[in-house]
Amino acid sequence: MRTGTLAVVLACVLGACASAQGPACRAGERHSVVESLYFGTARPGGVVSEGEWKEFVHQVATPRFPQGLTSWPAAGQWRGASGVIEREASYVLHVVHPDTDADERGVVEIMREYRARFQQEAVLRVRGSACVSF
Repeated sequence: MRTGTLAVVLACVLGACASAQGPACRAGERHSVVESLYFGTARPGGVVSEGEWKEFVHQVATPRFPQGLTSWPAAGQWRGASGVIEREASYVLHVVHPDTDADERGVVEIMREYRARFQQEAVLRVRGSACVSF
């Protein structure tokens, strides 16, 4: 019975690993990581201004992803640690990159720096995989 259970668990784990690698890419495409980071703008004593956001992208995000990124303003909401639903203006940063340790560190550093610089409780990260081509 244990061998059968172990086989089922192993099959599930291996299946999850195979699906975690992402979709099967076509000729001319390559596997990449797709990151969407969501940054709230409300902070103690005010909000993160458009100028501060642009400076942050220029000073913090661009040096870590000089190959390219995209950002846009958004309106968001979330339930913070207080339990209250917070509604605020926000920014989204979208980055497509190879699955490397250096790029992983870059994303984590961007999130950490934004939280520290603008007194944020959190930055939402959504990570997926895709096939990309130019």
